[in-house]
Amino acid sequence: MPVVPVNGIRLHYEDTGSGEPVVMIQGTGGSHRAWQLHQVPALTAAGYRVITLDNRGIPPTSECADGFTVQDMAGDVAGLIEYLDLAPCHVVGTSMGAFVAQELALARPELLGQAVLMATRGRTDVLRRELTATEIALHDSGMSLPPRYAAVLRAVKYLSPSTLNDDRAMADWLDLFELSPAAGPGQRAQMDVSKLSNRLEDYRGIEVPCHVIAFADDLVTPPHLGREVADAIPGATYEVIADCGHYGYLEDPGAVNKSIVEFFALRRP
Repeated sequence: MPVVPVNGIRLHYEDTGSGEPVVMIQGTGGSHRAWQLHQVPALTAAGYRVITLDNRGIPPTSECADGFTVQDMAGDVAGLIEYLDLAPCHVVGTSMGAFVAQELALARPELLGQAVLMATRGRTDVLRRELTATEIALHDSGMSLPPRYAAVLRAVKYLSPSTLNDDRAMADWLDLFELSPAAGPGQRAQMDVSKLSNRLEDYRGIEVPCHVIAFADDLVTPPHLGREVADAIPGATYEVIADCGHYGYLEDPGAVNKSIVEFFALRRP
């Protein structure tokens, strides 16, 4: 379990495979393990070295419960890239992890060769602002929802209708969600990162080649907000994957992995 000192914290990562390096950044509350089910095997089979990490806020990385910014998190990833001498590397981020990748591409372009931005946005609209605010209010109230009720809410929020209407799949998803650990203080600090200011004009300065992947049924970061990011970043490509919600990389990993590998291959010798 490698834990290294970078950017003033201790950061946990896993390193798998060999070849060109790919650093993968999870979303709010996400563990590096989420990538290991589908994306790590596909990318290593395609000849890549894959580095997954636990963002600050997620143990065994420092929890930093007092709070932090998306720029702090971008600094963590930059520190890991430098510590492991990975530059220039590929980066994949989803949701909050995509916010981090966007800021990293803007601040430290020399560290990156390409970036894939999944389930992303460049601003916070009214619904996303209120969704974040109410989740923070619920957490701070100290209330605990019945586990099965919380699991159903999570499914409706993060999964596509095609999954929600599949009885066998839903039974598995609900069991998984019900067993998920409660949010800790570091995850609460990550919630504040979702209060993203309007960064679209700044993203016009990104020079790193970027590919935006949106999920057609995503309620958290809907496709039109991902389209705004792709339109802002010069030369960025954009793809919408059908029948997927916010967890599209788990709902249709084949389509997601294909999109990532094909984008990376565009710049391979």
